[in-house]
Amino acid sequence: MLVFLARRLSAMFGVLFCVISLTFLLLRAAPGGPFTRERKMPPAIELQLLAKYHLDGSLWQQYSEYISDLLHGDLRLSTKYRDRSVRELLAQSLPVSALLGGTAFLLATLGGVLLGCLAAVRHRTTADALSTLLALTLISVPTFVTGPLLVLLFALYLGWLPVGGWHSLSSLILPAVTLAGPACATIARITRTSLLETLQAPYLRTARAKGVSSSRVLFVHAMKTALLPVVSYLGPLAAQLLTGSIVVESIFNLPGTGSFFVNAILNRDVFLLGGVVIVYCALLVLMNLAVDFAYTLLDPRIQLEA
Repeated sequence: MLVFLARRLSAMFGVLFCVISLTFLLLRAAPGGPFTRERKMPPAIELQLLAKYHLDGSLWQQYSEYISDLLHGDLRLSTKYRDRSVRELLAQSLPVSALLGGTAFLLATLGGVLLGCLAAVRHRTTADALSTLLALTLISVPTFVTGPLLVLLFALYLGWLPVGGWHSLSSLILPAVTLAGPACATIARITRTSLLETLQAPYLRTARAKGVSSSRVLFVHAMKTALLPVVSYLGPLAAQLLTGSIVVESIFNLPGTGSFFVNAILNRDVFLLGGVVIVYCALLVLMNLAVDFAYTLLDPRIQLEA
């Protein structure tokens, strides 16, 4: 276990190093710079700004100083939001995106598993057809359509929930449901397919022949095996949802990391973009590591050392 954990953590740092390096180099290779404007800036002022943000040296010097600062926990200052550090911007926006993504993750997981189980248990019935139709609808309709429709119904017509903004927990309901919809549908389809295949396994037919109740066969024996493909999907899904959605945050005017990510690309803000990429990659690797440990809980035959 410890050997596996050490190997995965070392691989995580290797992945982070490669992603950060590629992000920095690609942004520096792109046309323009963080201080390029339609109206040309006086050369003296531009040189002062480049020196302030440590962008006045050679490419290798800029890169090595940036990596050194990261190793000391310094994410540097944003070149777009003057005199504000990347750490400050992330500390301000990341909790919003994390709360939104975490709520959407719980809704998608619980709703998807329940919907998939219902479709599998009621295979080839009306319930199965309706569950499949609902899943296909949620997958097919994009969030930039679902979000405004939910606002129109529950905020403007019924007046139950706020239109947007970040005021209270009630402001979280519509964005979380919008963000969870496509993921819930995908989990439902994976659960249905996996559970139908698992229920046909010989050992479950033997258990039913020996008089084991249907509920015990489903929840005690079949679900553990059927959830393995679902758990594989939950790893990258968690990282994606926890960092928030650019479209959903824009629709509901939420102060999350999505707007920072877009502005960092448009304004060549290499340090802010690097901070967002570090957070996303760290979450992705950590969630995949959690998936590996979840495998051992669902199926004791899986050994991490192997």
